[in-house]
Amino acid sequence: MKAIVHDEYGDADRLQLRDVPDPVPGKGEVVLDVHASGLERGAWHLMTGRPLVGRVAFGVRRPRWPLGIEVAGVVTAVGEGVTRFAVGDAVLGSGVATYAERARAKVKNLVPKPEALSFVEAAALPVSAVTALQAVRDKGRVAQGDRVLVIGASGGVGTYVVQVARAFGAEVAGVCRTEKVAGVRALGADPVLDYTRDDLSGLEGRFDVVVDIGGLRPLAQLRRLLTPRGTLVLAGGEGGGRWLGGMERQLQALLWSPFVGQRLTSLVSTTKTDDLATVADLAARGDIRPVLDATYPLDAFPDAMRRLVDGDVLGKVVIAVREG
Repeated sequence: MKAIVHDEYGDADRLQLRDVPDPVPGKGEVVLDVHASGLERGAWHLMTGRPLVGRVAFGVRRPRWPLGIEVAGVVTAVGEGVTRFAVGDAVLGSGVATYAERARAKVKNLVPKPEALSFVEAAALPVSAVTALQAVRDKGRVAQGDRVLVIGASGGVGTYVVQVARAFGAEVAGVCRTEKVAGVRALGADPVLDYTRDDLSGLEGRFDVVVDIGGLRPLAQLRRLLTPRGTLVLAGGEGGGRWLGGMERQLQALLWSPFVGQRLTSLVSTTKTDDLATVADLAARGDIRPVLDATYPLDAFPDAMRRLVDGDVLGKVVIAVREG
């Protein structure tokens, strides 16, 4: 079978489409025919080995983690002890090395694919929508009538945060780039601010929850956007130094939070079966929808990654491995 392989850290030009052995399911695992795999920012971190502190986990000199997590496909083989799924079942969730024609996945990280969703739409959910759900529900504790500001509202996670917060009954405002304002507004955010020209100071003190997914705004600036008892959720933030890559803010939030009236939190999302089922159900009912910017075939994966890194994407980019 063919798969995207990266043997060394670097940019998208280092990635190669190669023939590799078919995966074999282990205990509690299945193998999928991959129909589609979502592209998310974590793949860039694994590809480049940035920030450098991350190499403690994913390899100091050479990458030891393969690329690709989000997946939608059809079960072709089951491992020992698997009873939840059978060959022929259509599923979505998190897998291993999913930028490939076939991939392994743990059963606990999969749920049935709703018939209402295409494979491409389903592949856009697992990491990004679950991250949004955990940011809104678990970290933000968003409730009916809350006022929520989403910074980075046009990205793969941000477009879901806007929708999930609205599904929870919140009033949602968004911040994004000029050319994406209309797209974010179409998701129900109002107002939508253009960070290249709008001054956020007019919003100071207005929000019960601020979810920051993009940029590196100082904590002091973000705190001014919150009510005195509001909650800040740091769910991302690209850029920063080569060693910590913006993680300084998460550490600062951890240190400050016990000494201020506001809750300052950060999020590292984890795949949970119940959360996968929740976002799949929300999507099947139409409460959230994947915003698909573009699809690319497997052999154009480097082009897809470059598009993601350039920041031109509204919503999600998906690698369509098979038609249908």
